Amino acid sequence: MSQQFDYIIVGGGSGGSVVAGRLSEDPNVSVCVLEAGGRGDSMVVKVPAGAVAMMPTKLNNWAFDTVPQAGLNGRVGYQPRGKALGGSSAINAMVYIRGHRSDYDHWASLGNSGWSYDDVLPYFRLSEHNERFDNAWHGRNGPLNVSDLRTDNPFQARYLEAARQAGLPITDDFNGAQQEGIGIYQVTQKQGERWSAARGYLHPHIGQRANLTVETHAQVRRILFEGKRAVGVEVLQNGTVRTLRVRREVVLAAGALQTPQLLMLSGVGPAQELASVGIQTVQHLPGVGRNLQDHPDFVFGYSTSSLDTLGVSLRGSVRMLSEILRFRSERRGMLTTNFAEGGGFLKTRPDLEAPDIQLHFVVALVDNHARRMHLGHGFSCHVCLLRPRSRGTVTLRSNDPLAAPVIDPAFFADPRDVEDMVAGFKITRGLMQTPALAKWAKRDLFTSHVKTDDDIRATLRQRTDTVYHPVGTCRMGQDDMAVVDAQLRVHGLEGLRIVDASIMPTLIGGNTNAPTIMIGEKAVDLIRGVSRVTPQVRAQAEAANAHATAAT
Repeated sequence: MSQQFDYIIVGGGSGGSVVAGRLSEDPNVSVCVLEAGGRGDSMVVKVPAGAVAMMPTKLNNWAFDTVPQAGLNGRVGYQPRGKALGGSSAINAMVYIRGHRSDYDHWASLGNSGWSYDDVLPYFRLSEHNERFDNAWHGRNGPLNVSDLRTDNPFQARYLEAARQAGLPITDDFNGAQQEGIGIYQVTQKQGERWSAARGYLHPHIGQRANLTVETHAQVRRILFEGKRAVGVEVLQNGTVRTLRVRREVVLAAGALQTPQLLMLSGVGPAQELASVGIQTVQHLPGVGRNLQDHPDFVFGYSTSSLDTLGVSLRGSVRMLSEILRFRSERRGMLTTNFAEGGGFLKTRPDLEAPDIQLHFVVALVDNHARRMHLGHGFSCHVCLLRPRSRGTVTLRSNDPLAAPVIDPAFFADPRDVEDMVAGFKITRGLMQTPALAKWAKRDLFTSHVKTDDDIRATLRQRTDTVYHPVGTCRMGQDDMAVVDAQLRVHGLEGLRIVDASIMPTLIGGNTNAPTIMIGEKAVDLIRGVSRVTPQVRAQAEAANAHATAAT
């Protein structure tokens, strides 16, 4: 490995893969990616159903725990995070969702110029190759492949019929003119295989571009500064600590939990907290590690005799043998599942501007993040609160760079979040009790005892946890608690930028992978100082937004 590069990117996840892939298109700049995990190209990653082996374990997964959550009866929560090239896009449910247009307009209203929906839509389109949609909202030439599911699972039709019976709207594009409704998710797959950010942006260029260096199993211990300028990083790889220097910028893309951790380990953060663990302050930024936001999520679960769901049984094992053969020959069937095949965005009150709850309908029984297994087959439905008011923190356990960060999502710290989830619980249970789904349910495993609102509150506190969308811990803004500006540059420092979900000022109303990839695409233009958004593309985005506004 060379000792000096134009750009050093810390983290090969969704944001890092995008920035590295795009910046290295210019042969005149040298780019180095440092990833603590592996290559993210094994079959357990490529085969979509392999997520069931990664999410509950440490396979390609940091598998962090939270501190005990007072709002969840003192339970310790779980925070899986991808540890491989592709980051969490290598282990997630591959759901392609951008959020609601009002989320980005809100970012802009907070003083973040250039981050409105009109501003970011072109970058979503630049990133995307959508196999079905080709219109003002979707792209056809991007590295990120987006497709319809290839499972051919009849539960998709049953789920949509249940929505009709419940009187809920149906939509075939959550990322188009309007988000509200029940539908089947599009996923980041290609020909039935997972299409992680690394597979789209990074893997094709490793060994092909002389100016791109990708180092795996390389954990950055700290950022090096000369005065207020980032000049390199200290990295641990194969038992050896090395120093790499940077000519232009260090780009942090370690994610909402580890980017603030690395900043604090490097002396950037709340000075008093840094001093308490023996770290000298380089830049006092009290907002580092604050403003942690995540979607609190509750899961309904039902046993079933249907072999159209994934489960553990002799009959199911026989069917799975045929499904393996089908995957090998057709790249279709059960092994292409993202588990969360159906979903929806709904309002708990009609006066809301945007949906405030999201559903994930799962063709398997989910209990404790798949860490608690049940014999037999089942199906599940998640309901999460899209814009919780509770705010948590990420802090240091010690000055040991190999120690896990201290993660406190503070779920239900604001009691209004509980009441919103009560409303979401009722809507979701109503959907699951429609004839189209009830006839397939043998037993309600988790909520059969729930009769009153107090029962719902107690059950929520007993079983709620994350749906894997932490953001906001290095938020963008201009006030004293902001960490980066609208150019994603760290306040008060030079040569240091952040490109991951930690920069989100507020949590978007949906899954966070596609927005993180968009952030990476926009960051590339910010770094280069040249926009790829032509007047024609911007006009298309504005027209799409005007059409969507009129539709709602």
